[in-house]
Amino acid sequence: MERTMSSTVFDDLDVPLERDVFLRTLIRELSGTLQDIVGLEEASGFVSVVGQNIGREINHYYKDALQTDALDRRQVADALVDLKRRIKGDFSILEENENKIVLHNNVCPFAEKVLERPAMCMMTSNVFGSIAAENLGYAKVVLDETIAEGHGRCMVTVHLAPTEESEAAIGREYVKGGS
Repeated sequence: MERTMSSTVFDDLDVPLERDVFLRTLIRELSGTLQDIVGLEEASGFVSVVGQNIGREINHYYKDALQTDALDRRQVADALVDLKRRIKGDFSILEENENKIVLHNNVCPFAEKVLERPAMCMMTSNVFGSIAAENLGYAKVVLDETIAEGHGRCMVTVHLAPTEESEAAIGREYVKGGS
C-alpha cells in the first residue's frame, strides 16, 4: 500500500537538505573519493573529462542564444562570467587583451563543499578552456589561486595564444576540436 505524506513532523524540522546542497555534497564526495583512491592528478583527470563535456554543451547554449557560429573574445569573456553567475559564482574580469583573460572570483559555486577538493576546480578549467578554445582556437587555463586550496578567492588566467608568458605558466592547454 502506497503511503503519501501530506504533512508530517519532518516538514517543520530544520534539516539543511535540498537539491542544490545534495548535489554539491555528492560532487564533493565523488571527487574526494577519487582523490583518496587514485590521487589528485588522476582525480583531476576524471573531473576534466566531465568538465570538457559540460563546457561543450554550455558553449552551444551561448552560441545558439547569440545565433552565431563562434563567439568573439569579448563574448567568450562575458560568457565565462555569465555562466558562473548563473550557477552562483562571483567571477569578474580583471584584465582582457588579445593574449589572455584574467578572472577573479570571491564565491565558488560549490560553496564550502570545494574546500580541500582541488580536483573540483578542473570543472572551471575545462569549462573555461573548452569554451575559449572552441571559439578562439586555443586556450591555456591557469588556476593561479583557488578557494579549494585555501585561498580566499580564485584567480584564473585564460591564455588565448601561446606566448612566453603562457609557455612559462603551469596550466592545462585546450585546442579547438580537442582537449
